[in-house]
Amino acid sequence: MITYDDVGGVHIKYLYHCRRQLWLYLRGIRPEHLNAAVQSGEAVHDTSYTRNTPVDLGAAKLDFVDGSHWVHEVKSSSRPSPADEAQGRHYCHRLHRVGIEAKGAVLHYPKTRRTQKFPYTEQAAVQAEADVEAVLAVAEAPASPDRLARSGCRGCSFTDYCWTE
Repeated sequence: MITYDDVGGVHIKYLYHCRRQLWLYLRGIRPEHLNAAVQSGEAVHDTSYTRNTPVDLGAAKLDFVDGSHWVHEVKSSSRPSPADEAQGRHYCHRLHRVGIEAKGAVLHYPKTRRTQKFPYTEQAAVQAEADVEAVLAVAEAPASPDRLARSGCRGCSFTDYCWTE
C-alpha cells in the first residue's frame, strides 16, 4: 500500500490532526477539493512568497528552502499547530535522507504575519522517524480509527463523510 518513502507532508499533517482522516486519505477518499477552507489555503499558498521555487521530493513538496538550508512552509491558518511543526520536521527529515543538512523549519503565517522557527535537532529526527512509523501503522490498520469529538472536526473536509448517518 504505502512505503516509508511514500510518506509525505499531508500524511504527517493528518496524523496529527485526525488518524481517521489519515486512514481515509490513504484509501483514496479525498473530498478536500470541495472544502472552502482548503481552497482558501491554496489561494494563500499561491499568493505568498511567489518569488521562491517549491522543492519536489516525490511524496513531499516543500514550499522552499533558503540558502542557509532552512525549510520554509507557508500556512493558511492563523494559529500554529503541532501538525504544522510536525510537517516542517518531516520535510527536514526527508532532506537529511537525500543528503541535505536542513537546519530546521520556518513556518510562515501570512494572515497574522507571524513566523515560527523550529531547529532540526537529534530529538526532532527521532520524532520524525516515529511519525513516519505511526503513519505506516495507520495505513496497515484494517478498520478506520474512531472519529474525533464533533468539535474537533470543525473545518475538516472529511466531516460529512464521518458524521453522515
